[in-house]
Amino acid sequence: MQDVDTVFLIWPFLTADGAVATLGEIARHARRVLYLSSSAVRFGADTDPITRLHAELEAAVRQSGLEWTILRADTFASNALGWAGQLRTGDIVRGPDNAATAVIDPADIAAAAVHVLHEPQPGALHTLTGPEVLTRADQVAILGAALGRALTFAPTPFDEARAQLRADGRPDALVEALIGSAQNRPASDLVTDAVQDLTGRPARSFRAWADRNAAAFA
Repeated sequence: MQDVDTVFLIWPFLTADGAVATLGEIARHARRVLYLSSSAVRFGADTDPITRLHAELEAAVRQSGLEWTILRADTFASNALGWAGQLRTGDIVRGPDNAATAVIDPADIAAAAVHVLHEPQPGALHTLTGPEVLTRADQVAILGAALGRALTFAPTPFDEARAQLRADGRPDALVEALIGSAQNRPASDLVTDAVQDLTGRPARSFRAWADRNAAAFA
């Protein structure tokens, strides 16, 4: 971290263990930290394991002594890449349903982060969303339009989804976090202008993301 002034922190673990120590090490070298969090934190820390993790990291960031900015992102459009295997063998996407959210293109998250890294905003919190609230069924239908196929979303009971995720080789902690999020995260009708405010252009639609990534589902 020699000569590093600002750190863009994405926490890739399922617990906050080590976060305080990591931030302490960052603070020995850098002055600022930009943390990528979840828009679900606004509902409260106890809705599900993933939201609780982000709430704990936000608290650690605020208490780190660093100048901080937090980006709270809504559901990533790229989560749909998890359906690619199913769509290579059929036209039905099976999985646990979850609450509707304003799905955001990860490229918009990146563009917002670049802006904040270049123009620091100490103590600011931005909630990044896409331009429209979508259910999983909506996303599958839009993806089908981009692929020129009639796709269907078939919600899977949570116990069946849990067993399938484990059969696919995912660790138990990750399975429980994903199922907990699907079961407990509240629906959201929040759509913000934060992407446009930070980048100077509107947030891109899920259809635009699907068109750009269609080859991943072939």
